[in-house]
Amino acid sequence: MTDRPRLPRALRPFGAAQYRLLALALAASLLSAGAWLVAAVWQVVELGGTPVDLSFVAVGSSLGLVLAVLIGGVAADRIPQRRILIVVEVMRAVAFAVAAVLAATGVIEVWHIAAISFVLGLADGFFYPAYSAWLPAILPGSQLLAANGIEGVLRPAVMQAAGPALASAFIALQGPWLAFGAVAVMQVVAVVVLAVMRETPVRRDPDEVVRHPVRQSFIDLRDGFTYLVRTKWLLATLVFSIVLVFIIMGPIEVLLPFAVKDQTGGGAGAFALALAAFGVGGAVGSLSVASFRLPRRYLTLMILAWGVGCLPLAIIGYTSQLWVMVIALFLVGLLFDGAQVVWGTLLQRRVPPSMLGRVSSLDFFVSLALMPVSMAVAGPVGEAIGLAPAFLIAGLVPPFIAFATLAIARLGQDELAHPLDSAPSTDAVGVVTGAEAAGGFAPPADEPHPIAGRDDPLRD
Repeated sequence: MTDRPRLPRALRPFGAAQYRLLALALAASLLSAGAWLVAAVWQVVELGGTPVDLSFVAVGSSLGLVLAVLIGGVAADRIPQRRILIVVEVMRAVAFAVAAVLAATGVIEVWHIAAISFVLGLADGFFYPAYSAWLPAILPGSQLLAANGIEGVLRPAVMQAAGPALASAFIALQGPWLAFGAVAVMQVVAVVVLAVMRETPVRRDPDEVVRHPVRQSFIDLRDGFTYLVRTKWLLATLVFSIVLVFIIMGPIEVLLPFAVKDQTGGGAGAFALALAAFGVGGAVGSLSVASFRLPRRYLTLMILAWGVGCLPLAIIGYTSQLWVMVIALFLVGLLFDGAQVVWGTLLQRRVPPSMLGRVSSLDFFVSLALMPVSMAVAGPVGEAIGLAPAFLIAGLVPPFIAFATLAIARLGQDELAHPLDSAPSTDAVGVVTGAEAAGGFAPPADEPHPIAGRDDPLRD
């Protein structure tokens, strides 16, 4: 055998043929999602819609996602994830095709777009848990960090940049209907790619007693909540995330456009530049983290990156220079998405394979829980106290919450007791980490190995 050139750490997942196909399907799906966002908004504008109409469309997508994501997690732990992803991509293709036909024939209305957005939200609720649960069955544990970094690069580069640019080109050429048709074709590409991939078996407890499907679904959901509540590092991180989302998402999503407009005198282009800076920072952060080994103090660095990463937000309300806002948002994106890569890898390495779909869906559900509330209160709060104090709170409060989370939950002790080396390893008490655990052939680090014959001292 001849040795092949060794890929850089951040690109090693591409050495696996199955991952290359999965990444291609993900890229096609993200490209269509980004194009849909612009095409749908422009279609509403062409119909004479108001900001209320756009909110109606956005609520449809969010509602579908929230309603489906918990069931999607249960399904991801029961049904081969490849099948779920194929069905999801077919749903998206049909939804986009319907939008194209309605728009091309001139009968499309705002409520049609809202209904299609709801269907797309339902599809997303099944997509994310299935993708997260399938990835560790395709790649060894040592490559999960890099794979999550690649996803972190694809989202801003493809969904936030290439997708909208493609949609704008098609809209300029013919109109939104052509953009809808193009994204339907992209979804067909994703379906074909997934169809040629190999199916992996669902990783379940072999001694599990399976009951009626409806009853079993509720049992699975209950078990997921129970695991979340009883797992200290997971519960502490999700509680921290809930509070963090409530504090920062409203100012970023609602108040930032007004900060750009009122303080810098910029228009839509300036606001797009500010958002692009956040996305570029996220891509750089994701790629940077994927290029190194999983840090030894992974919980500490992750929580601090999220908390301290909010500090640049405090500057936004006090500057009249667009370039200062751009740098601040770049730094926020850099630290946030870099930490997100660690978080995705942490779930895939420490959560039992049979529970990963449900835990991923709970993570997504919890992260969304207070986002609408944050957006609802941000406007009144900004008007009551001003933009500068609102962004000051968003920037200065999260670091204190981060330090409090680390201290109260003693996450530093937890990460030292549960090392997650990049290379597969077996310790003295028979606890297996790395590729065997990721492949479902042995328990992850938090579970006692069945051959140990005694309780695992590293168990939470």
